[in-house]
Amino acid sequence: MRGVFLKKEKIYKILEELLEPLAGTRGIELVDAVYEKEGSKWFLRIYVDKPGGIQLNDCEEISGFLGEKLDAVDLIPHQYYLEVSSPGIERPLRKPGDFIRFRGRDITLRTNVPIQGQKNFCGKLVDYVEDQVLLETKSGPIKISINLIAKAKLKVF
Repeated sequence: MRGVFLKKEKIYKILEELLEPLAGTRGIELVDAVYEKEGSKWFLRIYVDKPGGIQLNDCEEISGFLGEKLDAVDLIPHQYYLEVSSPGIERPLRKPGDFIRFRGRDITLRTNVPIQGQKNFCGKLVDYVEDQVLLETKSGPIKISINLIAKAKLKVF
């Protein structure tokens, strides 16, 4: 499958592979990737981070590096705009390592299915153990399987 028919996880996996050389030498981490249409234009937005944070010159370098690689693999067969930036202060949490790294921080998350009658949760990320996110909410602690999380991000109150 190619282009607009590619699923987000497929695009994410390919981008991780393409960024692997920079991950090994510079500690660049792919945080998220969004492929979407705005009006008549398509955008591939890449969010990256590294120890000490991402700077503008990092984004420029990664954009040039990825632009060449993406053209070579012909991932998206039509015109699109490539944007590379930091994930921001409310960065998404996708991988088990994200949930471990940000223990003790406030997060929001949405599940694919209702848990205890709700899909949206907000609270302190207590821990991540055996594919379970332990969250301390106003109504008490709750464990949520990472497989049920549709979206999670750091929350700045």
